[in-house]
Amino acid sequence: MTVKQTIRFARSADGTRLAYAESGSGPPIVKAANWLSHLEFDWQSPVWRHWFNFLSSRNRLVRFDARGCGLSDWEAADLTLPRQVEDLESVIDAAGVDQFVLIGISQGGAPAIEYVLKHPRRVKQLVLYGAFARGWNRRTDKGAQRSTALHNIVRYGWGDDNPAFRKLFANLFIPEANEEQERWFADLMRVTSRPETAARIMEASGEIDVVDKLGAVSVPTLVIHANADARVPFTEGRTFASCIPGAHFVTLDSRNHILLETEPAWARFCSEFSQFTGGNSVPAAVPAADTRKLAQLTDRERAILTHLAEGLSNAEIAGKVFISEKTVRNHLTSIFSKLDVDSRAKAIVLAHQSGLGR
Repeated sequence: MTVKQTIRFARSADGTRLAYAESGSGPPIVKAANWLSHLEFDWQSPVWRHWFNFLSSRNRLVRFDARGCGLSDWEAADLTLPRQVEDLESVIDAAGVDQFVLIGISQGGAPAIEYVLKHPRRVKQLVLYGAFARGWNRRTDKGAQRSTALHNIVRYGWGDDNPAFRKLFANLFIPEANEEQERWFADLMRVTSRPETAARIMEASGEIDVVDKLGAVSVPTLVIHANADARVPFTEGRTFASCIPGAHFVTLDSRNHILLETEPAWARFCSEFSQFTGGNSVPAAVPAADTRKLAQLTDRERAILTHLAEGLSNAEIAGKVFISEKTVRNHLTSIFSKLDVDSRAKAIVLAHQSGLGR
């Protein structure tokens, strides 16, 4: 199923023009803005399009470019967290949504928290993925020192003709990316913002600190974080989960800050998100479990599907059932055909619906 998006503009409290996009239909999901976005460019990107297709598959998704990024005004003077929250409010009001799921990814986590505290009755559920409660300049880990160096690279090297600087960032955000994904991400950095503005955005995000406010969050919250996230420390996910009352915490096995469609962690994210939000959003075109289709599987294929639903990689599955990784791929091709699905994520959702891999 091909999902289309419509782009419109809103005005923030200080007059900044904000580009926002709507796609899909159904109960609304609002995605807080995060760094490095371009509504048109990332819609086609192999790094992001599976995210937007998933979130739009059975929901109305509202997302926007942060000030200084993408199709929004690049000449914004104030990039601080309070302005980010005002921008989120302005887009939500312009889109006319109420009683929605709010998702904060990476830098979008802190504005999402502030919005929930100001408007708790409008947010049905809060989902935080790869987010941070403390910016890089407020942390004391090695990542903070690295971010200081990266800040200077953004300011002085991002716009350089040498792509090595942008490749460095791609390797941090998606270390498991293939060549095409890496190239798209590097290009995204080039078209998203000017080097000076990007450095100022990074500088502002470094000063974020909402830790002391987390205890006041009263809406149901799901926190998801990759255990080896190369960009935002896993400890930040634990901080959200331990400080927000009743928060549900899910750990994903991945090094990628932006989950890739082909990795098991992405399928796990889809499943956890769908269950938490009441099943309103699942990977596109995934039907209810059909026991007749599952009955077509051999014992070996059922075992492989079970391990797949547990989040194991092809190599790990091969070790479990004592066959080669190539043979696992061949079995998966057969499984997908019998289940009438075209991705790992869809196969995993069907498996979970049938009680496999739980």
